[in-house]
Amino acid sequence: MSETKTTIELTDEFLLGNYGRFPVVFSRGEGGYIFDEEGNKVLDFATGIAVCSLGHCPPVMQKALTEQGGKLIHCSNLYHIREQAELGQFVVEKMLKRPGKVFFCNSGAEANDGLIKLARKRAYDKFGPETTKRDVVTCKQSFHGRTLGGIAATGQDKVKIGFDPLLPGFLHVPFNDPEALREAVSENTAAILFEPVQGEGGIHSASPEFMAMADQLREEYDLLLMFDEVQCGSGRTGDWCGWRTVLEHSDVSVEPDAVSWAKGFGGGFPIGAIWASDDCAGAMGPGTHGSTFGGTPLASAVSLAVLEEIESCGALANVKRQEARIREAVASWNCPLIESLRGVGLMLGFVLNKEAIARVPGFSDSGQTPALFVVNKVMEQKMLTVPAGADVVRWLPRLDVPDAEIDEALTVFRGVLDGLAAL
Repeated sequence: MSETKTTIELTDEFLLGNYGRFPVVFSRGEGGYIFDEEGNKVLDFATGIAVCSLGHCPPVMQKALTEQGGKLIHCSNLYHIREQAELGQFVVEKMLKRPGKVFFCNSGAEANDGLIKLARKRAYDKFGPETTKRDVVTCKQSFHGRTLGGIAATGQDKVKIGFDPLLPGFLHVPFNDPEALREAVSENTAAILFEPVQGEGGIHSASPEFMAMADQLREEYDLLLMFDEVQCGSGRTGDWCGWRTVLEHSDVSVEPDAVSWAKGFGGGFPIGAIWASDDCAGAMGPGTHGSTFGGTPLASAVSLAVLEEIESCGALANVKRQEARIREAVASWNCPLIESLRGVGLMLGFVLNKEAIARVPGFSDSGQTPALFVVNKVMEQKMLTVPAGADVVRWLPRLDVPDAEIDEALTVFRGVLDGLAAL
């Protein structure tokens, strides 16, 4: 192992260049902070892109990793796994509160591939081998993962370039356009799949009208309604299920047939999951789907420890309380670089004024999008955020974030924006 080359030099020499990495190397984390190799302390409001639900290295994860790691790390899914079954019970009884069955995998992309397979297999079983009911309708500006199935489902052309031929059978409609959704659905549609809160697409919440139309079309065409909660689920919105938060203050009530999770579901340990209602879960019988590492004893024990801590420490209520505090503070800023603040819970997007940013000295020469430009300026002040599209800066702090970290973030972020506006 080389001790003379820097981490960045080793990365450039030995790793694929598929990531556009920031020029920083982090070596450890604690709570809401992450530390680089030089020992600089950085406030983390990116959390691995909504992954570290309880911050970095929380005691409950350390305990679960140590205890389960000394007992049983892996055995095949050919056998029954107690930890996996108990995690499935938590999903069904605490998160969904509806009968159904759970499958575990390793990532959000895998979980969404599982949803696609579930929809097509359910249509095959119900309507026969000759059925044309195979299409999946998704939304523009969506993001469903980097597998071939995920990029086919994703409604953004930039992720598809160079990967033809794509998996066929996907139609993309404008998000929150009920009539476009109705026009796209036909007797050939096996499922409607969308994110209740779009993450990579710019932090857009589904409207009650769009949700209601999807529910209506499910009944009319006997298809599955499936939600991608990889980013907005697992408590990120202040509820276990993001769609329930989105509909909380409306008179619309919608429940899906299937849901995908990952990211914060494991608090930083790789695990993904899908839940399927009892009405469609039977489509995935023995031999239809699987995962060597999905739901190992170790992954399941860690995920369950994270979810139980979120429940017991009051993190869900904290998410809603901190959202209210952030919104109240931002409303008083009168900052010309911010157009609006959108999102739900602690999945928030600061929409930047592109014209105002364009007037900031140095922006036009940077070659960056407005969001990336601001993210970099904020990082210079020892705080991590993450872009969501070209003109939205995302805040994704830990769910149990204390007042002091929120206040620090507000001070740093406002200071950066005010400084840019004054240039």
